[in-house]
Amino acid sequence: MNKPNIKIQRLAALFVLGSLLFNYPLLALFNHPALLGGIPLLYVYVFAAWALLIGLLALVIEKK
Repeated sequence: MNKPNIKIQRLAALFVLGSLLFNYPLLALFNHPALLGGIPLLYVYVFAAWALLIGLLALVIEKK
């Protein structure tokens, strides 16, 4: 396999991962009135998942 094809496959896998992370069943797990450092748990999860996806996208895009 050539490198552009692998990069496209990795980006597609990250799209699927993002779709799963922001889908209802996982969001419902974190939708509780609990606080983490004064921030609602759902907000912490959403921003952590978002940051994780951005970091993984940066790794895939910048990797030679």
